[in-house]
Amino acid sequence: MITAEQLKDIKDRTQALYRYLQIEEKTVELEEEQLRTQAPGFWDNAKEAETQMKKVKDIQKWIEGYKAVKAATDEVDLAFEFIKEEMVTEAELDEAYAVALTQIEDLELRNMLRNEADGMDAVLKINSGAGGTESQDWASMLMRMYQRWAEAHKYKVTISNFQDGDEAGIKTVTMEIEGDSAFGFLKGENGVHRLVRVSPYNAQGKRMTSFASVFVTPLVDDSIEVVIDKSKISWDLFRSGGAGGQNVNKVETGVRLRYQYVDPDTGEEEEILIENTESRKQLENRENAMRLLRSQLYNRALEKKMAEQQKIEAGKKKIEWGSQIRSYVFDDRRVKDHRTNYQTSDVTGVMDGKIDEFIKAYLMEFHV
Repeated sequence: MITAEQLKDIKDRTQALYRYLQIEEKTVELEEEQLRTQAPGFWDNAKEAETQMKKVKDIQKWIEGYKAVKAATDEVDLAFEFIKEEMVTEAELDEAYAVALTQIEDLELRNMLRNEADGMDAVLKINSGAGGTESQDWASMLMRMYQRWAEAHKYKVTISNFQDGDEAGIKTVTMEIEGDSAFGFLKGENGVHRLVRVSPYNAQGKRMTSFASVFVTPLVDDSIEVVIDKSKISWDLFRSGGAGGQNVNKVETGVRLRYQYVDPDTGEEEEILIENTESRKQLENRENAMRLLRSQLYNRALEKKMAEQQKIEAGKKKIEWGSQIRSYVFDDRRVKDHRTNYQTSDVTGVMDGKIDEFIKAYLMEFHV
């Protein structure tokens, strides 16, 4: 049975959330923003109207989230009193406490996602490293892991580019993950993921090490201003590969966008390459590729902003985007994040998408 100290803890944390989330101010703000949606001609400009409706929903999300936490905490408080009169059982009290604690932790975690891009959807790209079939198989395992994670959170996943491996697995995949704060939760997955296992593709049964890189960017919408110099864009067409579709390998529906990017600060030039095979229609693939380009350009500006912030806040730990971040050692039943030192022996669970504890540890450690 829970203790009086545990009850006090969740009550204190619930009160703290009321202050941190500025629920009183948000309630007033919600009324004001809702009034704007009732103005005559509100839907005359669909783009502006959708932006306003999104703003209303975002405020509602925080208020409703807090109300759910408060209701769950009150239920535990009441059950704690009732147990003295034997109106509830210890098991019922503990269950109510577990529900309240989970809701509090979830809202506390979401409260940490305050950066401009955190509430956006995400583009997650996986590339296999050197090592042929073994690393390509590892890339496909990571793809499944993120798909299962998204599925558990009821997020929508769309494959916008996919290239099969030579014998098994995949060379690369780009997934668009749509859901509440998808980028905020997944941004810490950026970097190199290392697998150590006895390879099924090695006849001698040797222990092999494989690498795959994960790159996560926010998926920007039309409300985000991103400047694109169209004169620096060129297009290639190719036949879509992969399973399914009658026109696969027959019609050039796949598009390859090349953008000659010039760094506005250093003047350095770099080619950004984006491939899209999501649709059977070339025009739709062009539109999707442009959306992914906007996301990448936005992310570059965001990373520069973060880098400047890190210089100012020099006391914080430096985050090495693109470095080895996590090891998955199958034989030793261990998955360890090298940035936070969080680890688990539930290798099967992790590969089935149970990575929330890694995400939470990263956000708690770096507050980025």
